[in-house]
Amino acid sequence: MTRRFRFPDGFLWGAATSAYQIEGSPLADGAGPSIWQRFAHTPGMMADGDTGDVACDHYRRYKDDVRLMRALGLQSYRFSVNWSRVLPEGTGRVNPKGLDFYSRLVDELLEHGIAPNVTLFHWDLPAALDDRGGWLNRDSAHWFADYATTMFRALDDRVPQWSTLNEPWVVVDGGYLRGALAPGHRNLYEAPIVAHNLMRASGAGIEAYRAHGRHAIGVVFNIEPKYPASDSAEDLAATRRAHAYMNLQFADPALLGSYPPELREVYGAAWPDVPADDFRLTRQPVDFVGLNYYTRAVVRHDADALPLRAAPVYQPHRTHTETGWEVYEQGLVDMLTGFRQRYGNLPLYITENGAAFYDPPVADGEVLPDPLRTDYLRRHLQAAHRAIEAGVDLRGYYAWSLLDNLEWSLGYAKRFGLYHVDFATQKRTPKASAKLYARVIASHGEALGEP
Repeated sequence: MTRRFRFPDGFLWGAATSAYQIEGSPLADGAGPSIWQRFAHTPGMMADGDTGDVACDHYRRYKDDVRLMRALGLQSYRFSVNWSRVLPEGTGRVNPKGLDFYSRLVDELLEHGIAPNVTLFHWDLPAALDDRGGWLNRDSAHWFADYATTMFRALDDRVPQWSTLNEPWVVVDGGYLRGALAPGHRNLYEAPIVAHNLMRASGAGIEAYRAHGRHAIGVVFNIEPKYPASDSAEDLAATRRAHAYMNLQFADPALLGSYPPELREVYGAAWPDVPADDFRLTRQPVDFVGLNYYTRAVVRHDADALPLRAAPVYQPHRTHTETGWEVYEQGLVDMLTGFRQRYGNLPLYITENGAAFYDPPVADGEVLPDPLRTDYLRRHLQAAHRAIEAGVDLRGYYAWSLLDNLEWSLGYAKRFGLYHVDFATQKRTPKASAKLYARVIASHGEALGEP
């Protein structure tokens, strides 16, 4: 008997992107540079010297891309705002042409029956604010709240859903600890300061929304379940540290008003004194939480893998994506149910889920076959359904990503899109995974039970 995968009424089907990865034209019409514009143009920081100068040219082709969304049957589109496109100096003067781009995009989505879901910060801090200390400056929370208020006043009459931050862990780990992402710092002492200021900023943004908004606002975390490589005390302790560092470091101050004790072990002498009153700001009530899931990690103790003293163990005989991530859909169920157990039955959305695999060359007029991505999508949507059956209040799913795009410092070689993009011509071609997703949306999940 074929299993039925009917999702609850009102479940929201969407896809996601981010500004620097798809828009292109980063300095057009009076926009200021972001830290990613600066980072991408620093020699040696990007694979193949790639930049976001053109990307998917979405800034000029957004109407065509909205028609692709409509062809999929999307009910919602999650995108981010380039802060420095709206506020070229990060604060103060508003750039009307930059703000108008997002207003026109919102109107185009609504005209096609697609609900806008706006993320205020997806890693592209204005370079002018980085020159003032960026997220190391406690004033960053106020900068963010002022920027958020500008967006709420302009768009909240038409935008039903907002997120403050996307994946603050990546900003901290990649941007301030390991230097692989903008702004390219490598400093253990900076990392916890930036983490704390990001959560203060998120709280300040939510507080501003309560004064100016009238719909729903939340925050988006990336989650990656950690499983011990053995039952040894060392491996179990390493797994707890890795879990606290990646999965609790940001959710706990936002939802519990505290930090997990393992972070003191991770950061050691770099752990800062946090004013107790700060948690009043970080723990602002949210309407939902977005969770981004891609893979899991099996963890062993490794004294040389600082600061965690924990290292991932490669799992042989498993499917891995082009980014080296193991395909493990049960991890999605485990993290969703674990999140519910720790924080209560909050409304949740899967705000990113997808995979980079090799795509063969496109033949004219054909749908591009991508069996591994199609299988990944099917398995993870089935896992999402199992989480709902287990009692998780899961309200929607956003595939990552609508389009092949700039995969940050990895450049254009890693393709996550439902639509293939020929970056030389900007031609979009649907992949088989897009066709599956369209069937899933049209059947409200029942196509997942097809043989």
